[in-house]
Amino acid sequence: MAARIVARVLKVLADGAVFGNTSGSWPPAVVALHGWGRTRADFAAMLDGLDALALDLPGFGASPEPPEVWGAREYAGALVPALEEIGQPVVLVGHSRGGCIAVCVAAERPDLVRGLVLTGAPLLRPPGAPGSKPPLGFRVARALHRRKLLSGERMEALRQKHGSADYRAAQGRMRDILVRMVNETYEDELRRLERPVELVWGAADTAAPVAVAERAAQLAGDARVTVLEGIDHHVPLRAAVALRGAIDRMLERTA
Repeated sequence: MAARIVARVLKVLADGAVFGNTSGSWPPAVVALHGWGRTRADFAAMLDGLDALALDLPGFGASPEPPEVWGAREYAGALVPALEEIGQPVVLVGHSRGGCIAVCVAAERPDLVRGLVLTGAPLLRPPGAPGSKPPLGFRVARALHRRKLLSGERMEALRQKHGSADYRAAQGRMRDILVRMVNETYEDELRRLERPVELVWGAADTAAPVAVAERAAQLAGDARVTVLEGIDHHVPLRAAVALRGAIDRMLERTA
């Protein structure tokens, strides 16, 4: 049997602020937002057969970097013009930080959203998680660096030693954006949601443990949690079939 060719078209939205791939017909019924350090490519196979749009968030893939240090709420505001161009409410799919942005969009502009499908989104701090402050030695070094008493090279070496993989990989403004987003939580947005939510979570997710999904579901109200045994944080790549099932359920429910 010959392989089926899937037509994907690069779409420019919001006056060039956001780029993405479309599949199927326009307007899309589904819009997907990837996680930190990822791109729209994570959703390519999963969205096959749907009228869908997979976006590159600003600063990733084809989309230009934000003009200033944004958090998830500013990212959400930047995506609103792109969603308004679609002309109909969509199912928003969000992985990791993309899920945080999706929740902010849905809380502020429920008229643009039919429902949410979230996976691995660090929406809240896990129960019992330590504070987000870096070690004391790092904070002292940072203060010395600000006073020009510690060289940039030494400071960067300490950042590489103490920072997460995402932090070490990020540069310039994108690193500052990551720091801001890591320190955000979204209890208020979850309580304000007016749309149904599907949370599809890897049981082995250490970046956003299942307890985060369970608490988020309690705050959101109209929410369902599906836990995938043996799957880690990268559900779009490791369990695309299960995530697609949640998208299909949400499309049917909100038709």
